[in-house]
Amino acid sequence: MKKILGVMGSPRQGGNTDTLMQEVARGVRDSGGIMEIVALKGLTVDECDGCHVCWQDKACAKKDDMNDIFPRIIDSDAVVFGTPVYWYAPTALMKAFIDRFVYFNCDEHRGRIRGKAAAIVVPYEDTDADTAAPVVDFFERSLAYLEMPFAGQVVVPGVTKRGEVKGSPDAMVAAYDLGRRLAGERAAG
Repeated sequence: MKKILGVMGSPRQGGNTDTLMQEVARGVRDSGGIMEIVALKGLTVDECDGCHVCWQDKACAKKDDMNDIFPRIIDSDAVVFGTPVYWYAPTALMKAFIDRFVYFNCDEHRGRIRGKAAAIVVPYEDTDADTAAPVVDFFERSLAYLEMPFAGQVVVPGVTKRGEVKGSPDAMVAAYDLGRRLAGERAAG
């Protein structure tokens, strides 16, 4: 049974990112896997200050919620990063989370993430594909650097109202199919 970790970087519960992440989770469950979604809103994830204590095979010096998330990342088979586009970038919640991946950027910890599949879910208000391109590029480059194979993306333009993405059957099917693929089954479409 595949274990998927979803990390939601949207501050809006019930919003478009959350809706899509829930649909990914449904695809995972329907394919026999399990998916836990961690909402970063309400958690404390401090900035990385580059102290590199973690590179000495010690626990992160920050005493925050990220120390509870690291084991979940390590224990998962795949990670799904969900964030809306804010000013051509991921949200501050997601950026702080990704910055803490410095933990995996050393020989002592790289093997704990190397080869772990990763995917992204990115809804955004604008309808221009160039608006989401920097976010997609950010994830593709970061994940490649960490040696995490890019397993797919669901990028949905033109949604801003809470849950509006439910009115986009193509987006919902894409999210569901992403979940199925991550759990190891072929997509329906």
